[in-house]
Amino acid sequence: MATEEFKVSGGDIMSTIKRIIAAGNARKIIIKNESGEGIVEFPLTVGAVGVLLAPLFAAVGTLTALVANCTIVVEKRDDTKPAAAESTESEPASAE
Repeated sequence: MATEEFKVSGGDIMSTIKRIIAAGNARKIIIKNESGEGIVEFPLTVGAVGVLLAPLFAAVGTLTALVANCTIVVEKRDDTKPAAAESTESEPASAE
């Protein structure tokens, strides 16, 4: 599973999270304080939109007021495995 980290200030937390969700390949978002301790974790499911994300945005809005700087850790889906499996299956067929 791939991860990516973003160091952001309190005012940029919401826009960064919205951008991550819009990218569509995040499985989980973890927000850590300046000491590296996890403050909150949000699992993201495929197709989570609108009403389902409202509690996430409310919690992030509250964190924005409480945290000066933080790190956002994004666990991404590993979409390369299915493609690799498909190419492996097609290789023997093309060798025949």
